[in-house]
Amino acid sequence: MSSATAIGKWKHTVLYLTLIISLIYSIESLISHKLHINHNKIRLKRSPNLPLRFRDDGTFKILQVADMHYGMGSITRCRDVLDAEFDYCSDLNTTRFLRGMIEAERPDLIAFTGDNIFGSSTTDAAESLLQAIGPAIEYGIPWAAILGNHDQESTLDRQELMTFLSLDDDGDQGALRLIDGFGNYRLRVHGAPGSVLSNSTVFYLLFLDSGDRETVQGRRTYGWIKDSQLRWLQDTSKQGDNQSITGNPPALAFFHIPIPEVRDLWYTPFIGQFQEGVACSVVQSGLLQTFVSMGNVKAAFIGHDHVNDFSRVIEAKLGKGRDTWTGVERIKTWKRLDDEDLSKIDEQVLWEASYTFFT
Repeated sequence: MSSATAIGKWKHTVLYLTLIISLIYSIESLISHKLHINHNKIRLKRSPNLPLRFRDDGTFKILQVADMHYGMGSITRCRDVLDAEFDYCSDLNTTRFLRGMIEAERPDLIAFTGDNIFGSSTTDAAESLLQAIGPAIEYGIPWAAILGNHDQESTLDRQELMTFLSLDDDGDQGALRLIDGFGNYRLRVHGAPGSVLSNSTVFYLLFLDSGDRETVQGRRTYGWIKDSQLRWLQDTSKQGDNQSITGNPPALAFFHIPIPEVRDLWYTPFIGQFQEGVACSVVQSGLLQTFVSMGNVKAAFIGHDHVNDFSRVIEAKLGKGRDTWTGVERIKTWKRLDDEDLSKIDEQVLWEASYTFFT
């Protein structure tokens, strides 16, 4: 083979390779947007800057987000809105409102309390979840989530959903597999940086899976907190951790489906709107009694009932000497309306002494 022939073949090889590379690049440019959700690159969840801790000004702010029922973006209509709003209201309104709330409040943690997606309205549970919690990821806010009774109605079951959300619990993995539900865990909140409590747990956040639907004696009903979960709560309360301050630090609880006792709040003074019947299980789980016996659960935050947003103070008879810890002085709450000014309403002090509340 002459040198001229070899050079010619080499030139053709380089030309073919250049053509193939150019073709691959052109194809990637044409379809790359389809590999992204909403034309934004997928951002995997990263571990937040743990531990969670109070700010320098002594505050720790949690934004509760309940019942988004996220589906497939602009084609999924809103639920429980005025008739005049239905035609133009979609999941995008939910996303816009959540972004506005994040900017207005700048929370230290976002708690998604179930029915984050509406399973029957989406063909891809994972994509809908990413869209639903997207603003938290976008703003870099630590977040936690539990499931409601509709999340699992699409392409992922409850266990797969919690695996996808990558939420870690506070206990032994082997032991937690014996607990009913998916998504029972505890988060610690430390004192402000530079303070004497900066390396101590001064606050607990308890997250519980209240299930979805079950049948009891032939009657279809909503789920409830099971005995194994109650035992886990009690054991967790007794064990504490080696970083906690003296005594039993206060705690907040988050779960989706109300307990039957919430129905009785209709007959008592409350703050907020009580506009629909409380949809709960027929089973009395004993959760309220467990909270009282633990002594440190100061408030519980639930979802499920879309047009109720009431809260009520419930006095709990706690054992003497329970509150021997120091650190957190007050727990208060408020709401914001989806109006032009995101108006703040219903400000309320939930706890300053030995009380337990439901909201």
